[in-house]
Amino acid sequence: MIVNNWTNVDKDKILSRIGYSDEYEPSARIVSLVDEYIDNYQDLIAPSYSYTYRYIESVNGNRIDIGDSIAFESKMVARLLERCDMVAVFALTIGNYLEELVAYLAENSLMVQATVLDAIGSGAVENLAGDVEERIKRDANGGGLITSRRFSPGYCDWKVSQQRMVFRALNGDTGGVSLTKSMLMMPQKSVSGIIGIGLPDKDIENYNPCLTCKKKDCPGRRR
Repeated sequence: MIVNNWTNVDKDKILSRIGYSDEYEPSARIVSLVDEYIDNYQDLIAPSYSYTYRYIESVNGNRIDIGDSIAFESKMVARLLERCDMVAVFALTIGNYLEELVAYLAENSLMVQATVLDAIGSGAVENLAGDVEERIKRDANGGGLITSRRFSPGYCDWKVSQQRMVFRALNGDTGGVSLTKSMLMMPQKSVSGIIGIGLPDKDIENYNPCLTCKKKDCPGRRR
């Protein structure tokens, strides 16, 4: 079950993803192409997701143990989860049909079309992640708890290699997403990660490591 009509991608965000801004407006041809793809891309997606809840057994330094020999290692994640009682672990995807068409377009030198469709796919998977996050939040709120922002391996100091632990925590139910030996998710239009859960007085929902991070050129910076 999907929480909201998450397939409504934002046209302005798509144009921004492919390099346009207020200072550099797209041509009528590009706008028409974006409109056409937004109207029809839903036929190319097959959304799937899975999430599970794990109790936090201990937080020691940069290590967070959640049972079954599964441990996350990150100063940023530890600072978040030391305030939490549980963690939701999730994986989701929009499937591989859209990215297969993107590859086909690129192979046939239709790079503009490929770039636009790829940007729409990225927007769609982010929207799906937002709705799964909202579903987890609703579940937590129903029990008098609150949730943090979502975090994925690769954010801040949380190494991509920690994907292995995220997928182990899902215990085989990975929402149709698989992991390669190099820690890449397949299909590529997929998102995995965690959301902290705890009591309202722990200021969990306001935790944002970007506020203290000194890296100024990070594309994933959150305000």
